[in-house]
Amino acid sequence: MARGGPALRAWRRMRRRSPLVQAASVVVVLAVVGAVVYAVSSSKPAPATGSTSPVKLAASGVGVDQASTSARGVVGNTINVAFPVSNLSALAGNLGFAGDAEFSQQARAIHIFVNAINRQGGINGRKINPIITDFDPTNEAGMLALCKQWTQGSPPVFAVLDGVGSYTGDDELCVTQQGHTPFIGEGSTVTEYTQAGAPYLWWLGPDQADILATLVSWGKTSGLLGAGHKVGIVAGDDQGDQIALDDYLLPDIAAAGLPAPMIETIPSNASDTASVDAAAPIIVERLKAAGVQSVIPLMPFNSFFAYLSQETSQNYYPKLLLSDYQSTIDVSLGLIPFPFEKALNGQEGVTTLTLGGVDGPVSVVGSGGYDQGVQSCFNTWHAANPDPIPGQTLSAGERPSPYIEEQGPISGWCGAIELFATAARMAGPHLDRRTFVEAMSRVQNFPGTWSPLLTYGSNRYAGPSQYQVVEIHNNVPPSSLCDETWEHMAQGTCWVVEQSWKPLLTSG
Repeated sequence: MARGGPALRAWRRMRRRSPLVQAASVVVVLAVVGAVVYAVSSSKPAPATGSTSPVKLAASGVGVDQASTSARGVVGNTINVAFPVSNLSALAGNLGFAGDAEFSQQARAIHIFVNAINRQGGINGRKINPIITDFDPTNEAGMLALCKQWTQGSPPVFAVLDGVGSYTGDDELCVTQQGHTPFIGEGSTVTEYTQAGAPYLWWLGPDQADILATLVSWGKTSGLLGAGHKVGIVAGDDQGDQIALDDYLLPDIAAAGLPAPMIETIPSNASDTASVDAAAPIIVERLKAAGVQSVIPLMPFNSFFAYLSQETSQNYYPKLLLSDYQSTIDVSLGLIPFPFEKALNGQEGVTTLTLGGVDGPVSVVGSGGYDQGVQSCFNTWHAANPDPIPGQTLSAGERPSPYIEEQGPISGWCGAIELFATAARMAGPHLDRRTFVEAMSRVQNFPGTWSPLLTYGSNRYAGPSQYQVVEIHNNVPPSSLCDETWEHMAQGTCWVVEQSWKPLLTSG
């Protein structure tokens, strides 16, 4: 049920490419992307092994004022902080983001942003000691072993930061619920996880329960839900998607006074492609026969791809209510103009991400440029790296960009590091777990990177507090709907901002 990890985010950055480049990339990766991406990005239910006991999702944590007073990981004048970096280089060629040069720069980015903080006096006189660990996000046993090492082994770790959302789900709970170690991560699911990991689990991404509540509200006001529309939900059969369906989406629909939707369940196990491929045509046939006009996808990428394939095969194109849940709003852009132009072009959704922007400072690109948080990150990065990142994949006539990607891993790591530093400074000279989480609960209107503003509280563990509505658009022929790139060239595809930032609804 986790948001898409680094592999899925690679699709997002295809928006700067021409349609031919996008199509070529898709052709290369479609045969393998579903199986590996889902393994990378999903929250995984496998329990910990050895002396690490299984996580308990139903268990509740404690309040920030009851957190441990342990200063484990604060060693003299240093603060040991772990940075798990997924080693996707071996998979990059197969997954199609080998040309995304920023993925190779993650360790360098962490050092640059940590060093900038340390040069400015560190955290109340203490320096951050970055412990960067390369890990395989498809190896659950290895991830849980890392959790045990960070929370019980040596060197002791004070906090774990994940700027791109590759260490997720039960692995987050292993660090927080069991290890009582602060964790700041991009990957998010629903409220039960932060409740179980409280008060140590803090998300840079949105609580997906809030996303679903907001999706229903927007769907109703936009006329895509209710107003005589027949509505269907296609949900993955894994535990996470079923929790989202039963505990959040269906109650939200009922609370909005909307008719009960038609529900279809699709297999979501990425290693069982035969079941997914067999179920998808039957599900689409049923929805089409029932006259369903709006569909809410509640499934991982591999199932979503199979579903879209059948929409195309059966010439059935309902309105899709896309969102940050399972990253359907951002991965969809990489699937037009090929292979799902008719299924996805013009579809809309809600997002807490800064989709619709341009990778560059406002002073260069004009409208749609960097927000405050990304601009600050770029200034720090550019001071250490004045030249463009080598290895960029370019369209014909395109020059290497000197700018970092607004939604890329460099800005993601920067946001996590800056948030940690802000809260650690607020904790004061006596830094321990309790003073840190109490400080996190006081962070308000923090200038984020992937999301523009982050606000936390004593019972608010997911930072994004605003959303916007965007439309997926194939920009052929070029139009003014898509902001131009930093070179003032037309984008091949883009998200068109239809409704600017509004307060994110709270589930329940």
